[in-house]
Amino acid sequence: MINSKITGIFRNVDESKILKAAEILISNNIDTFEVSYNSQEAVKQIKLLKKYYPDAKIGVGTILNTEDLKKTEEAEPDFIFTPSVNKEVLEYSNKNNINLIPGVFSPSEVALCLNYGFRLQKLFPAENLSETYVKNLKGPFNNADFLAVGGVTNDNITDFFKMGYVGVGMGSSLIKNEFLKNNNWGALDKHIKDILNRINDFL
Repeated sequence: MINSKITGIFRNVDESKILKAAEILISNNIDTFEVSYNSQEAVKQIKLLKKYYPDAKIGVGTILNTEDLKKTEEAEPDFIFTPSVNKEVLEYSNKNNINLIPGVFSPSEVALCLNYGFRLQKLFPAENLSETYVKNLKGPFNNADFLAVGGVTNDNITDFFKMGYVGVGMGSSLIKNEFLKNNNWGALDKHIKDILNRINDFL
């Protein structure tokens, strides 16, 4: 469903910048991207990324309900991220074999998503959870795996892997707006390499 330990999250990234940013990420072996649905022209950007980078995994995020989910289907995203648990989205995704990665926060939500067959889940916002939270969840829910999204930065990324997350999602802390604004692609490349060097032991 996802290829890399880090999922790059594009939120309100200008269309003129998104392909170059994706190119740099892919050159550093980060080839899993989410385009947030509440970005301008999200569906168009998903199509664009899939056209130019067909081997990458391109998903859509910030899906709150089935209406939003259905509107993205024309772009054929590889996976769906939600920030929360919506039973209708779970049912629709299960029925239609959609690769859903639901956003969870509590044991009850983890259990509900597992009941619908979704083992890979997004803990959000991860920065608010204790360092033993994943370990504690894996006690009763040992067949679930978790991605950390929300608050993951260059400074704390290794902490999340030590806690037991199988991957992380990073938006502006990875794809820095200042670099995009100034077309400073060399700085973006260096920044990404610095992050990957920090988690080299977990790759």
